[in-house]
Amino acid sequence: MKKELPVCPVETTLMLISNRWKVLIIRDLLDGTKRFGELKRSVGNISQKVLTANLRTMEESGLLTRKVYPEVPPRVEYTLTETGYSLKPILDAMDAWGTRYKQKNS
Repeated sequence: MKKELPVCPVETTLMLISNRWKVLIIRDLLDGTKRFGELKRSVGNISQKVLTANLRTMEESGLLTRKVYPEVPPRVEYTLTETGYSLKPILDAMDAWGTRYKQKNS
């Protein structure tokens, strides 16, 4: 069953990257595949539960893929999909805007 998407394209985008954690996860995965522990360290002050929940919803939305290796202990890697990588211009624009804002207000 497909989720009903909002009529407004901006609202659709916000639905997919609706919180700071998702944006930071995308930012970190733009550099390439990462394991769960690497993401937890790079994203910052995020609990394991919140990171797991965000990764699951992002996988369901088609923004990233999760690969589990049959090892002990299990190794899990996350990679952005083509759809996830297509958000790069948005994050680049956010970076540029944030840089200008910091320069004006520092």
